Amino acid sequence: MPTIKTKSVKAAREPLRKERVLDTAVLLADEQGLEALSMRRLGQALGVEAMSLYKHVRSKEDILDGIVDRVVSEIEAPDLRAEWQDAIRRRALSAHKVLMRHPWATMLLVSRKNMGPAMLRYVDATIGCLTQAGFSYPLADHAWNAIDSYVYGFTLQQLNFPFQPHEYATAAKQFLPMLPPGLYPHLRGMSEQIISGAHDGLHELSFGLSLLLAGLEQLLPRQQVD
Repeated sequence: MPTIKTKSVKAAREPLRKERVLDTAVLLADEQGLEALSMRRLGQALGVEAMSLYKHVRSKEDILDGIVDRVVSEIEAPDLRAEWQDAIRRRALSAHKVLMRHPWATMLLVSRKNMGPAMLRYVDATIGCLTQAGFSYPLADHAWNAIDSYVYGFTLQQLNFPFQPHEYATAAKQFLPMLPPGLYPHLRGMSEQIISGAHDGLHELSFGLSLLLAGLEQLLPRQQVD
């Protein structure tokens, strides 16, 4: 797929279709941020007048719904043939990877109705995986939302954290004078471990995910043993 900056003449002459409009909108958001996504800029990227886009999309809101669904289509939906914890873990890790690839998408995902075909398939497979494992519909709903809340929160924190991993020790050293031992002994102790290299300060999505899955396992009805 051509990038916004290096569109070929052939691509510019390609007839407009809604799929091409949405693919280009995703590229524009990836390269310049969601705030850059306007009908005018999208038309420029496609080599057409902005008004031409309305033959293929109803509005900018239609575009936003469409690009969210485009992103969701990249996430691995649970395989109903797999063991439920493995399937849900793969789903969560895939979602995080995809959302890191599209930094603008997480907030859009949690703020829209998101009823596109990819989202419907994704959610249906998730509910199917959990209910097939033995969760009731209410428990499946709670489980799915707990996992997604964790994945989205972890992703947003990683996207917006003010330091890169290689900067943690330097940052901890800079903040150490602000942590008198008498006031913040535990925070200082952890900072000292990061400075010394005894703790790298890195956080892994899989750590919290394992805790969630283990907790959800306890909610499953127990099999009767004769």
